[in-house]
Amino acid sequence: MPPPRANAIAQAREHLMEVLAPVVAETGYDLEDVTVTSAGRRSLVRVIVDADGGVDLDAVAEVSRVVSDALDSESPGGPAFSGPYVLEVSSPGVDRPLTEPRHWRRAVGRLVQVTAGEQQLTGRVKATDDSGVTLDVDGSPREVGWPELGKGKVQIEFNRSGEE
Repeated sequence: MPPPRANAIAQAREHLMEVLAPVVAETGYDLEDVTVTSAGRRSLVRVIVDADGGVDLDAVAEVSRVVSDALDSESPGGPAFSGPYVLEVSSPGVDRPLTEPRHWRRAVGRLVQVTAGEQQLTGRVKATDDSGVTLDVDGSPREVGWPELGKGKVQIEFNRSGEE
């Protein structure tokens, strides 16, 4: 059984995901994750957002404003978040696992490593559709359906083949 503090943090995260997902969606972005950690007398609330075209500083500022307003607003059960907090809004890093179809769609053109069924594959994401992902694995197309597709990881390329 998780300790009471860990359980409270998990409940706070779930509550914030429910409260903030529609607020972030109204700005045109996807809420990817929310984490809450203790930072002395305050809590650090990290909000991760993404979109098909990426997230720039103007987007971070816009999302920060609406998220802050939502955290401070009164709802039927009280404030969305109680106590002093520091808000941090950012986009996901390159190390974020590819788990949702939208993550894979945003990774088109990128080199990824993924488990597909029993195989470990490394290939370039060529396309996505309703059935799954098409990878270029060593020059051959490989279609992998959503059900057999594991978590993908974008590979860092310092000197991409064909580019300088």
